[in-house]
Amino acid sequence: MKYKIIVFFALLIFNFSQSQSSDYSAFLVPDELKENANAVVRLSDLSIQISSQKSMTLKSKIVITVYNEYGLKNLNLLEYYDKNRRVSKLEATVYDSFGKEIKTYKKRDFKERSVADGVSIFNDNRALYLDFTPTSYPFTMVTESEIETSNTAFIPSWSPIDGYFVSTEKTNLSITYKPDLKLKFYEKNFSEALSIKKSETGSTLSYTAESIKAIKKEDLSPNLYDLVPIVFFSLENFHLESVDGTAKNWTDFGQWYFNSILSDTEELPAATIEKIKQLVGNEKDPIEIAKIVYKFVQNKTRYVSVQVGIGGWKPMLAKDVDKLGYGDCKALTNYTRVLLKNVGVASYYTVVYAGSDEKKNINKDFVSIQGNHVILALPTDKEMIWLECTSQIQPFGLQGDFTDDRNVLVIKPEGGEIVKTKTYDEKETTKFTKASYQMLDDGTIKGKVEILSKGLHYDNAFSKERMGKEQQVELYKEQYNNVNNLKIDKISINNDTDTILFNEQIEVSATNYAQINNGKLIFVLNAFDQNVFIPKKYKSRENSFRIIRGFNDQSETEISIPADFKIEAKPQGIELNSEFVYYKIEFNQFNDKLICKRKLIVKQGLFGKENYEIYRKFRETIAKSDSSKVILTKI
Repeated sequence: MKYKIIVFFALLIFNFSQSQSSDYSAFLVPDELKENANAVVRLSDLSIQISSQKSMTLKSKIVITVYNEYGLKNLNLLEYYDKNRRVSKLEATVYDSFGKEIKTYKKRDFKERSVADGVSIFNDNRALYLDFTPTSYPFTMVTESEIETSNTAFIPSWSPIDGYFVSTEKTNLSITYKPDLKLKFYEKNFSEALSIKKSETGSTLSYTAESIKAIKKEDLSPNLYDLVPIVFFSLENFHLESVDGTAKNWTDFGQWYFNSILSDTEELPAATIEKIKQLVGNEKDPIEIAKIVYKFVQNKTRYVSVQVGIGGWKPMLAKDVDKLGYGDCKALTNYTRVLLKNVGVASYYTVVYAGSDEKKNINKDFVSIQGNHVILALPTDKEMIWLECTSQIQPFGLQGDFTDDRNVLVIKPEGGEIVKTKTYDEKETTKFTKASYQMLDDGTIKGKVEILSKGLHYDNAFSKERMGKEQQVELYKEQYNNVNNLKIDKISINNDTDTILFNEQIEVSATNYAQINNGKLIFVLNAFDQNVFIPKKYKSRENSFRIIRGFNDQSETEISIPADFKIEAKPQGIELNSEFVYYKIEFNQFNDKLICKRKLIVKQGLFGKENYEIYRKFRETIAKSDSSKVILTKI
């Protein structure tokens, strides 16, 4: 009997083990890779075969164990395709924490959707995606895909690190190519800290890395891919749909770009050429002519998503934009360029990585197709003027934080050139607040606030002009959320687009702003110019920190106190100065008035991790000083 029981349990264990994949059990992940990890890449294996200038195949297998909902974003559940990119294989299999298979999804189970945002230069037409919601954590997903494409201009980059809070158990990449295509690669941030194996054998290049711990994201960290190893690839001789291209150097690449993508788009109706010449009239100044043309484009066209042309790179014909009155970033930029050309003003179609939260550069050391947006460069004797042609309201010459301070590729007929766009430092991004309010003996305040914004402060504020009253009020309440019960009684806005100055004047009131305690009024003096941002504290800072943009905020606030009250206690002023911030606040009394003067200058830059705690304490002190209170007592 004892023998039969042992056999029964042995068979049970055997059958249980047969129904699972031991490789995919979440319990087999090494403990050191679980630390700080929302997900662990168990295996990432990408094989790229470039058999000709017009043929590339990508085979991928990715195994990821996900520990919580934050790790879901690391799943590879979407594949793009179009007429030149075919998804020949796509499937995903889900395993539970023990490695037992739960469900397999075939290509037919993936949903289809359109992909069109009108911003990206390269943007596929369609996508297959898996609508997946896990029932428990942890789980493991295995995705496999095979892609065939005739576009060899876009070779995926490789990094052993998939993102913040993601560990990597093993990752491989191999590229096999025809030697005459001249594969190029650019390695960034490689160091001995991470063991990466590289192999070059004949016409095959491969990279392998193992056991890489998750990196925690810290406040004010630089972009992840400015910190971790990454390799970029491209072909010197590539194919982009119906066009063969070359990327030997930026000059040759720019010439190819201009001749193959832009030169045949320049035709305009004779009537439009005549009209724009009439608008320009006798004006000879190229900048003034450009202002006239820019306003003409803003009034005539609107921005829409258009996905036509060479891989999403070729703009609509200028005559079609003229006829239809709309276009995407490529179309509207090119249309403006062509109009300027017809009135004798040179301007250049410019490729950029756009984005307000990050300043991503065109890699000047690696000639390849890059970028996700297009703007227009207008050369002058002093500097380039950058025009965002997709906006109907942006003032001439205001670049804004979407494309500021980064390397871009300027396309000229004679070739390409890497140029840096405008940097708005603390001298140009300014805000001055002039406020006055009266404190009533019941704790209510009534007053006026005037704000003058320039530079990137202007860029962040000027959209208020076109908002409805209700939306404006909500924004002011959010801006001054330190004032409880705030009521916006009147709003007056003046947008000077010539000097690029935004003037806001509001009348405000707020009940119970002051706390009443035993006949005393206690309240924060600086009601309308507070900055209470304090970076997170770390026991041990791992990364350098970055202040992405500088600014200069100044204010003067006049407070009238009730006639039957006197000042019992008021805060002391303070002045701080360092390489990254200057701050001064002072509080002065003149009869029945208090004057609060404040200046905060934050400087853009990349600073060593050893300075992080110094900066954090500065911001802590600033937040505390900005919230300093006064105590009034009844006479």
